[in-house]
This record gives sequence, C-alpha cells and structure tokens, in this order.
Amino acid sequence: MLPGTDRRGILCGWQTGRRTAHRLNGAFKNRRFRLATQRGGKMVESRWARAAHRFHTWYGSTPADEFWYPPRLRTREWMFIDWGGKPPDRHRAFDTRAGTLAHIRRVAPHSCFYSTAYYDEPAARKMSDKGWNGADLIFDLDGDHLSGVDPFDFPSMLDTIQGQAHRLWHDFLHPEFGFEEQYLQLTFSGHRGFHLHYREPKFWQLDSSARRELVSHIRGLGADVSVLRSGPDCGWRRRIENGIGVMLGQLDVAAQDDTDGRKMIKHLLAMVNDRGSAANTRKGKVGTRKMRTLATKVQHPERQERILAGNTKALKNHETLFLDLVKGDNSIVLSAGGETDEAVTLDIKRVIRWPTGLHGKSGLQVTEFPLSRLDPDEGGRFDALSEAVPRFDDRSSTLEVTVERAVARVGDEELELELGDQVEVGANMETFLTLKGWARPIRVQQS
Repeated sequence: MLPGTDRRGILCGWQTGRRTAHRLNGAFKNRRFRLATQRGGKMVESRWARAAHRFHTWYGSTPADEFWYPPRLRTREWMFIDWGGKPPDRHRAFDTRAGTLAHIRRVAPHSCFYSTAYYDEPAARKMSDKGWNGADLIFDLDGDHLSGVDPFDFPSMLDTIQGQAHRLWHDFLHPEFGFEEQYLQLTFSGHRGFHLHYREPKFWQLDSSARRELVSHIRGLGADVSVLRSGPDCGWRRRIENGIGVMLGQLDVAAQDDTDGRKMIKHLLAMVNDRGSAANTRKGKVGTRKMRTLATKVQHPERQERILAGNTKALKNHETLFLDLVKGDNSIVLSAGGETDEAVTLDIKRVIRWPTGLHGKSGLQVTEFPLSRLDPDEGGRFDALSEAVPRFDDRSSTLEVTVERAVARVGDEELELELGDQVEVGANMETFLTLKGWARPIRVQQS
C-alpha cells in the first residue's frame, strides 16, 4: 500500500459497485483512477489501475544501483508515457542519474524512453534547436511484424523473434559489416521483441541514407538473385543457394490439400505481400490462386531438378514470385517506425525503451542480457518470460478472459486461455493479461 492511501477507500469501489477515484501520493498526485465499475453481478476493475499502482511501488522500492543509464546521459532526450492515454511527456533532460531516477519514481510512468541521438540541448522543444551530434545504431525486431507468427501464442512468438535476433547478429551484422561485440548492448524490449543497440563511435554520424543501405542489405531489397548466383562468393549468394532447396520444401507442403498446406500458403502469402516485393508491384498483391499454382508447378520432378541446378527460368511467369520467396525467407524483418513507416534503424532522432524500465503494455521489464545467451536453441539461453519478470506483490486475483484464445507464460505460471474462462492468477500474470487486453479483473459481488 502506498503511503498516504487508504485501503478502505480503494475497497469501497468493490463494496458499493460505483465508480471510484482516489488521489494517490507521489506518482498519482493530481491523477484520478477509475478503479471499478459494475457489470451485471460482477465488479470489473479498470484494466490498468492496479498495474499503475504496482509500477509506482516497484520503482520506489527497487534499489537505485539496479537501474541502467545510457552513456553520455546529459546529451539524451527523455520521453515518458503516462497512464490513461495522455499525450507523451517528452523533451526532458537530466544532468545526473539521481535526478533521472527521482523523476521516474515521482511520475511512475506507463513507459520510459530515451533518445538514441546525442544533442547539445536535449530539452529544447523544437527538434531543430536541439543540435544533433550523432546517434546510436538501433535494430528493433518485433514479433508483430513477422509473417506466420501467432501473436496470441506469446511464448512461441518470442522464441521466433529471438531466433531472428540471433540471425541478425551472426549472419549479417558481425560477419558482413564487421560489428564487434564490445559495442553491442542487447535487450529484451519488455514486450514482443528485442533491441540491438550498437555504439561504435565511427557509426554515430551515419545519416538516414547510410543507415538505409544497412537495412536494405539485411532485408534483401534490391538483391538480384540471378546476378548473385553467378557472382562472387558472399553472404547473400550462400543464402540464395541454400534457400532454394528450403523454399522448394515449403512449396511441397503448400501443395497439400490439408490444414498444413493452407497454413503454409497463408505464411508464404504474408511473407511476399508484406515485403512489397517485385512480384506484386504491378498487379497488386499476390493471391492464393497464384501461390497454389506455383506450389503445383514445382512438384514436377524434372522441373525441381532444373531449379536446384540454377535454372529458375523453368518457372516461366512464376520465376519472380519464387525468387522473392527465397529472398524473403532469408531476410530479417525489422520493425517499422510509427507514421513514417521507416525501419527504426533509419530514424536518427528516435527514442527507444529504457533498459531496466517497465513496459506498460505487458508489465515486463526491459532487460539486458549477454550475446552468448541469445541463441534460442542453445542451453543457457535467455528466457524473457522468467528473467524479465519484476517482483510485484503476492496478491492473487480472478480474471475473465476477453479474447478468443491465447497462450501465456509469466514466471512459473503458464496458461492456455479461451474466451469467457475465469482464472485465478498471481500479480505478474494478472498485470500481463490485463495490460495486453486479454483479460479483465472481476470479483463476484457478495449477496
């Protein structure tokens, strides 16, 4: 319980069935929280009120030396998102770690961000007045941007995106760009993905155009498969050579008239259409019929042999689609950045989530971990759903599931959920499910 609050006042919302609001000291001063409202014979609590309370308590009780601060702190802009959908509070700057933490403890925000850029005047209200002096390189991988990923199976989604992050470093950034581990900071984003922060000084001054070249290479944009196959040995040539056989195998599955075949068709369509590839630029998006035709074509044994030997011309007017699929299956999808629809890497004035802070869409902690623990297939791998779980209270509660289905794991709790289920969960799982919008707290009214 926060100092200055009255537990009886909070509980009265449950007892009377009316909407209640309470002034909480510190972070909640001058804010009003709708804690509960009556629906039928149940009391339903607002989905973020308890989470806001827990965030405030956690920030206030966590030792100061457990928080991380970005290098060159005085040059960074900070942004904070409040609870309840208020506009972001940005253009903040701090001279000291103590001052930064004091502000965060006072406001206990929904989410905390700091700038990847270094500024002369980070608190200036106009971007043109800040005085840009460079920016870290950021690679943001988010499970929400991957084709074929089920966002309602959270553990599986994180496993997939962790594998993508491992590929990004070990297949692209380190071997092909010469990135060194000593300049890398690797973090779980606190929600659906991973961030790679790269701070080698020679990259600070790269403008958006130069950063775009990095992104284009990683995504395979502009890669001419026919040229790559006959050109010098390079990363993309090896990916294409290995990827042709893999793609033929996936098209074998897609040719089946069963559930697996339909799932594979859906996956391949998402992969090629989401990329805006050459196959769909002239006549709109690729459709199911065209994908099935391609899958059927590659079933011919002699045609498969010619394709494996490098003769993709055997596919005739389906060649472009096939080669786009091969590239798409071997590229990395980087998250898009807001309204500009550009990859986060390109934005030289972007803010990024603060490592060690809490994520207001999940209740999980933005957590740093070593590169050696990134590989999802190795023992000792980083497990976000057990290691990025902050210590909240021991209170358990009953939730009602509000989505058709979901799979969730937080700490020691793992659940398979269906719409209308009522489940009793601990504080961290409650925070996760309610912030995700997958469930709502309920309490049966006493007669």
